[in-house]
Amino acid sequence: MATISNDQALRDLLARLSVEQQRLIGLRFAQSLIHLSRDERVKRAIETGLRTDTTESELEDAYRAAKAWATKTYTDCGKDTDWLAQADHFVAAAVAAALTPDSMLPDNKTNRAWKAAMHARMANNCELVDEQGNAHLDEVQRQYEIADDFLSAT
Repeated sequence: MATISNDQALRDLLARLSVEQQRLIGLRFAQSLIHLSRDERVKRAIETGLRTDTTESELEDAYRAAKAWATKTYTDCGKDTDWLAQADHFVAAAVAAALTPDSMLPDNKTNRAWKAAMHARMANNCELVDEQGNAHLDEVQRQYEIADDFLSAT
């Protein structure tokens, strides 16, 4: 089994995944940073999206909850304020990206999992900037490991 060792390999893997698989791995990227989320609805959205028996309406509700929190916390981004609040925003954005319904994608080229991965990296970067945080120093490598684990499980 090949291992993911760079972003091109990760993107190639994510491009081959089904919509459901993109959702699952995207949520796993976000889940690795769940400690940065301050909203229970975002945490429940991850749990809902990772279930195998989730209905379309439950997925849409989970998306709306994560998107609402990402929108609410967006105003904190770009300000020199609380870095952990910004990290919270990016976790919610990662969850919303992974759960985005087909009807809300701007085009067929958008990969939910890649978008979730990028938001998760931003959350980790915000935690790194915060002096109080306990950030993972190599979020990219952690995502490669998540992808490898995902490949092994499927």
